[in-house]
Amino acid sequence: MKDHANIGKFVDPYLTAKGEDRASVRLENPQTLWFNTGTLCNIECENCYILSSPTNDALVYMSADEISDYLDQLDDRNWDVSEIAFTGGEPFMNPEMIEMARRALARGYEVLILTNAMLPMQRKKVKQGLQELNKRFGEKLTLRISVDHWSEELHDKERGTGSFAKTLAGMLWLRDNKIKMAVAGRTVWGDTDVASRQGYAELYRKHNFNIDAQNPGETVLFPEMDEKIEVPEITTACWGILDKSPSQVMCSNSRMVVKHKGADRPSVIACTLLPYEKEFDMGSTLQEAEQPVQLNHPHCAKFCVLGGASCSA
Repeated sequence: MKDHANIGKFVDPYLTAKGEDRASVRLENPQTLWFNTGTLCNIECENCYILSSPTNDALVYMSADEISDYLDQLDDRNWDVSEIAFTGGEPFMNPEMIEMARRALARGYEVLILTNAMLPMQRKKVKQGLQELNKRFGEKLTLRISVDHWSEELHDKERGTGSFAKTLAGMLWLRDNKIKMAVAGRTVWGDTDVASRQGYAELYRKHNFNIDAQNPGETVLFPEMDEKIEVPEITTACWGILDKSPSQVMCSNSRMVVKHKGADRPSVIACTLLPYEKEFDMGSTLQEAEQPVQLNHPHCAKFCVLGGASCSA
């Protein structure tokens, strides 16, 4: 969906509104294969990247057998992927989340699970599953916790009153069980990077969390995705102007698998941020997903090229 702020832009996959060649990105060095486990979530945030909520099932639950099929495809296509990552929605609402993680870990992959660490993760069966995975696979498992701001006030403003306390309770349990954690924060409030990381560092010190606030792989601060703000289109000339390489952009090293409601089988999407855009649906197989990605969306410019952000570590 193209917003009025960018009217006339992001229309032609190959040409910008000014008729210049649009930049594209080849899959050069696949490192992460993402799975969206479903868009259902236990909460509804004020500004969710993909509109997850307790009622949004536009992306339905994936199964462990479907994950295994794509793990087989990784072998067949010789993708040198080191990390399998799970996002949602809230992944722990999917009843097969522990089994999906187990299958990926058993094949030797690093596994990253994005979670709010709230009640779905804190169910007895899920906790037992996490303890078992951690005992068997240890450092290969990481849970990245959504802590939108280091202060309770601003975190709850985004996620609802009481959310911070529930997430903190989950993090304390993970700490006590020595399960590896990272944190994902947001920059919507305009804090500087230095101030944000100082705030997170104090939070970690207060609760003895073994998370490095200065390491952008352990404390990831995401730029905001506001489609009402006008952003420039990225042309082939921009790489030299910005002194950037296509290899620095997320779609050069990752893909995401989703399952749309009513679909017979999952689809491979070019970007974790664009699960609903048909233009970025690359087909049902990893082989089809090896084609280049045209940077034909405001998120491509704001989040990845200009923002320098990546959902992977």
